[in-house]
Amino acid sequence: MLATKESVAKLAIFSVTLLILMKVAASIITGSIAIRADAVHSAFDLFGVIIGYIGIRVAGKPPDERHPFGHGKAENIAGVVISGLIFIAAGAIVYEAVKRLIVGGTVEFITIGIYVTAAAIAINGIVSWYALKVARSTDSLALEASARDMLADVLSSVAVLVGLILVRLTAITILDPIVALLVAALIARTAFLTMKKSFGGLMDIKLPQAEEDEIAACIMEHGGQLVAFHEMRTRKAGNQRYIDLHLVMPRNASVEEAHRMCDHLEQDIESRLPNTNVTIHVEPCTIECEQCSVTCILRKKSH
Repeated sequence: MLATKESVAKLAIFSVTLLILMKVAASIITGSIAIRADAVHSAFDLFGVIIGYIGIRVAGKPPDERHPFGHGKAENIAGVVISGLIFIAAGAIVYEAVKRLIVGGTVEFITIGIYVTAAAIAINGIVSWYALKVARSTDSLALEASARDMLADVLSSVAVLVGLILVRLTAITILDPIVALLVAALIARTAFLTMKKSFGGLMDIKLPQAEEDEIAACIMEHGGQLVAFHEMRTRKAGNQRYIDLHLVMPRNASVEEAHRMCDHLEQDIESRLPNTNVTIHVEPCTIECEQCSVTCILRKKSH
């Protein structure tokens, strides 16, 4: 898994570097502020994918004496940093676009700009789609942040392409900085969504409700052998899920039976939610319970 994430991150670094060179050359030739804005975004993309790569490498390290829970949150930290870079990119684009609206300017060799932008869309689209696919399969937040940053670059390039085509058809050059402002809005939205998800892991927000429901269903499938569970807490660091809960067993269950049940539940939950660490506190039921469906010798004697 780690090798796959690393290889995709390396591929992203190479492709973004290539895109920067293409867009910078096109912006110099055409004088397009929209292409320049797109190049700025790609430059921040490069910083982002490098940081994401570092986050993946750190998160992949095994637990040690100082980090007994592992290094998974390195991916969350990388996601936050990448989001910040995306916000900065959006601000830089807004500055350049507003300056062009005030000062004015011309766009030349539009055809070259159109071809370069179309090529950038194709390259970035394929790489970002592949990176997002691998990020989801490996549950890598850092790689997902990098992939979404690149996907935002695709969207901004599409907007730039539309703007260049409109400028060529209408000769209205003011459309160029206007498109750049739309690009900035798209980029800022991506930054917000990525940062929100990354901060969630740093603040130990619980797992999605669907995953908690899956855990509950997994436990209650054994209703004839255990009584109930409560005080379940969940969180996530990188791609690692952490779950702890109190499991109520029949009062006359042996230590061996309780241990066997805990081992089984841990394996079952792990099979449904990969990269999961489960901690279970076992406690006995009270024989006063009137609604227990578990066969319990002590409870029968009490009645």
